[in-house]
Amino acid sequence: MSSTLDLKQLVEAIGDAIVISDAKGAITLWNPAAERMFGFTREDALGKSLDLIIPERQRQRHWDGYQKTMDTGVTRYGNDVLRVPAVHKDGHTLSIAFTVALLHTPDNKVAAIVAVIRDESSRFAEDRALRKRLTELEAKLATQTAESS
Repeated sequence: MSSTLDLKQLVEAIGDAIVISDAKGAITLWNPAAERMFGFTREDALGKSLDLIIPERQRQRHWDGYQKTMDTGVTRYGNDVLRVPAVHKDGHTLSIAFTVALLHTPDNKVAAIVAVIRDESSRFAEDRALRKRLTELEAKLATQTAESS
C-alpha cells in the first residue's frame, strides 16, 4: 500500500459533505456526499454562492459571520460544531451540523473555507419528539400530583 494519501479519493469517498468556498463565498468544491445531501449536482453548485443551501432568513447572519472570519482569520467552528438549518434542492429544510477549516494564502490571508457537513435532520426530529414527550409526561405528573394533594 502506498503511503501517499490520495486526497481526491478521500474527498470523493467520505460520507460527510465537503464544501469549499472562496473568499467571496462561491463554491469551489462540492463532493458526492454534498450532492446526495443537498440534491444539487457538482455542476449545479460549482461557482454558485453558498446561498444555494442557506435558508433566506439565515443569510444575513451567515454572511456577517463569513465576512468576519475572512477579515480576522478566526473561527470558533474549527472545533465547535455549528448546527443550523439548510435547504435541499427540492425546497425541504435540513438540519445540518458542521465544522470548518480555513485555507490560507502564502501570506497567511484566508483564501477559502472548508465545511465538513453532516445531515442531522432525523436526529433533530427524534430529539424534538423526545422533548415534546417529556414535556407531556411532566405536565401529566404535575396534574396527578396536584389532584392527589
